[in-house]
Amino acid sequence: MLYIYNHKLRRPSPLYIFKNFFESKAVENLLGEGIKAEYLNDDRLGRVLDKIYRFGLNRIFVAIALATVKKYELTVNSNHLDSSSFHVHGDYPNSGESGTIEITYGYSRDHRPDLKQFLMNLICTGDGDVPLWMKMGSGNDSDSKQFGRSMVEFKKHFSLKV
Repeated sequence: MLYIYNHKLRRPSPLYIFKNFFESKAVENLLGEGIKAEYLNDDRLGRVLDKIYRFGLNRIFVAIALATVKKYELTVNSNHLDSSSFHVHGDYPNSGESGTIEITYGYSRDHRPDLKQFLMNLICTGDGDVPLWMKMGSGNDSDSKQFGRSMVEFKKHFSLKV
């Protein structure tokens, strides 16, 4: 069974009740005219997440970042790079397969070596701290390895498009 974290209850909730989250929300104001709460269920969420995965989350993120840089005329010649670890509960038997990140044990910044984790590298502008680029990493990747690769990949995207 899949779970999604319920901030109101402060605990994971089964994904099949995902639709309940939207029942008391102004969905049309949030997501657009004609969209109703009953359209937002676990099946739809799964299909959207599958499409995002196939298209590439980084491609979506970079496209939004480029639009933001252009709209607000931000400079990207000074940037900040940092990583964060996210600990997770449960088993991830397929992590690391088919080019996905590996959810595994690694150095725990959260002081939870008993939990598996994954990493996220994030580059933000020095001008306004707007996120420009992100890269998810395996739970046992080191900053020294990830930071070099992250900067090379980031420069490819932004030197070509900005």
